[in-house]
Amino acid sequence: MAVARSRTEPGKKSRKGKVFVLDTNVLLYDFNCIDNFEENDVVIPITVLEELDEFKKGSDTINFNAREFIRKLDRLSGDGLFTDGLPLGKGRGKLFVMTAEPKSSVVEQAFINDKADHRILALTEQIRRTTPGRPVVLISKDINLRMKAKSLGLYAEDYETGKIENIDELYTGSGVAEGVDTTVIARFYSEPYSVPISEAGLTGTPVPNQYFILRNGSSSALARFNPQEATLERVSKQRVFGIDPRNAEQAFAIDALMRPDLQLVTLTGKAGTGKTLLALAAALEQRRNFRQIYLARPVVPLGNRDLGYLPGDVKSKLDPYMQPLWDNLAVIRSRFPPDGHEQKQITDMLENEKLYIAPLAYIRGRSLDRVFFIVDEAQNLTPHEVKTIITRAGEGSRMVFTGDIYQIDTPYLDSQSNGLTYLVDRMRGQNLYGQVNLLKGERSVLAELASNIL
Repeated sequence: MAVARSRTEPGKKSRKGKVFVLDTNVLLYDFNCIDNFEENDVVIPITVLEELDEFKKGSDTINFNAREFIRKLDRLSGDGLFTDGLPLGKGRGKLFVMTAEPKSSVVEQAFINDKADHRILALTEQIRRTTPGRPVVLISKDINLRMKAKSLGLYAEDYETGKIENIDELYTGSGVAEGVDTTVIARFYSEPYSVPISEAGLTGTPVPNQYFILRNGSSSALARFNPQEATLERVSKQRVFGIDPRNAEQAFAIDALMRPDLQLVTLTGKAGTGKTLLALAAALEQRRNFRQIYLARPVVPLGNRDLGYLPGDVKSKLDPYMQPLWDNLAVIRSRFPPDGHEQKQITDMLENEKLYIAPLAYIRGRSLDRVFFIVDEAQNLTPHEVKTIITRAGEGSRMVFTGDIYQIDTPYLDSQSNGLTYLVDRMRGQNLYGQVNLLKGERSVLAELASNIL
């Protein structure tokens, strides 16, 4: 398709508002992003369309997002898209696709190489020169590109939609209540093993399904807030498929995973705290209640090595990324004799795909009715990806997301913008949702030491 150079720059005809120039990674992060700029104009550099063309093939989420944006642009397309712009809706700005004129001397001197990023910078600088009186802002999730833009005196910002402002205040799902009356604590150890919240002596109203360590000296109890009954209910430490909780947070996690009314559970925490292990053990314990246990994780190559460079067929390429999930299953299997009944059950489930371990990209098009669905390393998903997964949940399904919000393996996400953080923040307070932040590493003394001091 031949594209004409824009004859009407954004900002002409006394338009108001800002002009936002979008980088490719923003569209790959959220293909609906052009709907989120209110009354401001949005510019897609033609260079971005060229880059999207390279991403449109493949089964990963970014490939899907590339295709979806191209389709969205096609539905909007018309002559005005490349000339006067197309209105994005009532009370909103216009959408432009633009090509850059030859680089200005400023951009040419600063960046010699002809790269896609530099062409996007050149267009941003061009729009700023030709639209006086209107702020022009480059939106990119690439920190380095934003730094380059600022070096030229251009405004540059991250794409903030779905970003959590204060990560330190993110909901943890549990808390400690000190100085609780010992008579109140004692009531949790006799029928009905619960205390009305009005009699518990806590300050403020707990969040639905929030967990508590209630303490007074040597006396203590574990409890969960039941929003339907307005009571604190005792949480007992229970074994699930050979796995015993080793601390209070693990006991909370198992309790949340075993409750049929909690259709969505998130487990956060650093490596080695037992998030995936507990989720898998709880799923196996409840195997008769579900048609399938599906354990998945996004494939994010480390060290910037593309899967295509790895030897072997597709299965061989993907196996290394799925190995941590198999390792967790191996830990569970080690709890039982080699010829035990549990070992045979697991083998049969694997052979019949009642227990299925696969990359997350493989779920597209699958039915998720009566599935115990575990998404590992969910911090490497975007908010849109998380939403897409959850909206696939059918009747009788349970969704569990695990991950460390600080251990991000993809360059365009961080602790504030990843899908797991977004999920915890938005689902807080829902009756069907439970969250537990696991604090103590239980993998080994060495692993915990390394996690804390290195």
